[in-house]
Amino acid sequence: MSENSASTATGGNGQPRRITIDPITRLEGHGKIDIFLDGAGDVERAYFQVPELRGFEVFCLGRPAEDMPQITSRICGVCPMAHHLASAKALDALYGVEPPSTARKIRELAYSAFTLEDHALHVFLLGGPDFIVGPDAPPAARNVAGVLQTVGLDVVKKVIGMRRRLRELTTHLCGKAGHPVFGLPGGVAKALAPVARVSFLPLAEEGLQFALFTLQVFRDLVLRNTDYVKLITSDAYTHRTHYMGMVDSDNRLNLYDGRIRVVGPDGKETAKFAAKDYASHIAEHVEPWSYVKFPYLRNVGWKGFSEGADSGVYSVAPLARLNVCDGMATPKAQEAYQEYVSTLGGKPVHFTLANHWARVVEMVYAAERLRDLLTDPEIVSPDIRSIPSATPAVGIGAIEAPRGTLFHHYETDERGLITKANLIVATQNNAARIAMSVEKAAKSLIHRGEVSDGLLNRIEMAFRAYDPCMGCATHSLPGAMPLIASIYDVSGRLVRQIRRSA
Repeated sequence: MSENSASTATGGNGQPRRITIDPITRLEGHGKIDIFLDGAGDVERAYFQVPELRGFEVFCLGRPAEDMPQITSRICGVCPMAHHLASAKALDALYGVEPPSTARKIRELAYSAFTLEDHALHVFLLGGPDFIVGPDAPPAARNVAGVLQTVGLDVVKKVIGMRRRLRELTTHLCGKAGHPVFGLPGGVAKALAPVARVSFLPLAEEGLQFALFTLQVFRDLVLRNTDYVKLITSDAYTHRTHYMGMVDSDNRLNLYDGRIRVVGPDGKETAKFAAKDYASHIAEHVEPWSYVKFPYLRNVGWKGFSEGADSGVYSVAPLARLNVCDGMATPKAQEAYQEYVSTLGGKPVHFTLANHWARVVEMVYAAERLRDLLTDPEIVSPDIRSIPSATPAVGIGAIEAPRGTLFHHYETDERGLITKANLIVATQNNAARIAMSVEKAAKSLIHRGEVSDGLLNRIEMAFRAYDPCMGCATHSLPGAMPLIASIYDVSGRLVRQIRRSA
């Protein structure tokens, strides 16, 4: 069975004029790629399109604000914890309440376990097969079955076993692994009992050893393969853009809390702001061919899908986070970070496929934070919530989802009912760069109309490196759902368009 479905439309000379990859694969949600060729068979334009619409912002209206952490965790089955905690942090701000230290640590503990698990999913099952099995391997092998055959049953068992153990911790802390229910305005719903902490202590070391094992697998299978290194550093997968991510007071990586930092293509800081000020720095552009909005840096402006310091396009996710931070806050992760930076020629790293390596570095960081928090005596304190007393008005929260910076913005009436909800999710923040990456890969790889399954997979690799989540990224205010149906004749000529405006 083919991994994806590709179709072609030919022109009058029999040469392909349009190539469609539908559906694209190994991501959350739905999308397709349309590639249009000129008379010589080279690429004129390539579009990364998201044809689905999910109006979460709209059907949150009128709901009690305290329901938002449970509602928004349903946006995505891959990253519910990120939405849940971004929402809980927005409620902290909405009600003007600061969670106790222990509550913040329990939140970060759960988030560290989630990040380690989620990154492992991508490394071994979503993006990883392109390197573990090979970008030109048969489609039927570019999946978990191919990974199993390549690395062996013991490794696959190790991955599955670690994800199961991490989910046991998440379930204990959060009530559910898939849709957590522990985040409340001002804290969390459940303390970590001393006896439970003791039972999970072995997981702290197991998680770190698993992350270091994954780093070694990446070294062995990817970095020692010169063809893979050339692919990662090739111009086909390179963009010089701005980068955005969260840092602590020392500009070190922080996934749970901190200030949002932006650096330019030269690596120099261009902005640093609190989550509550995001609207002063980020604006959104709309294109008629996709339901995903395209955020850009407001102070630079929208200059189209272009790179460089004069373009407002920026990137989030692991590559961006390692470009934005000055280092890691844990020792093993710092060692891995230094290896990453020195091997790739210094910062900033502009190679899109280096996201995979940066993701593994973050696995080490998440595992070390998991260990640090589980061994912190304060983690078992019963002081887990500050009760809100202020009248709600506006609340904005941000967190570093595995796929990048995530913003939740709520406004309510005096009863706490939602009157406005704005979500800018990681894949949205990356949307413009993803579109550019797909088009550049297509233009670099397709010539004279010659295509193959392996070549089309290499084009998909351009978006897969971002680990995009289309279910999260598609939403609309005020809920309009425009529709354009395009009808083409056999030569690929547009004959008619039928439009529905809402």
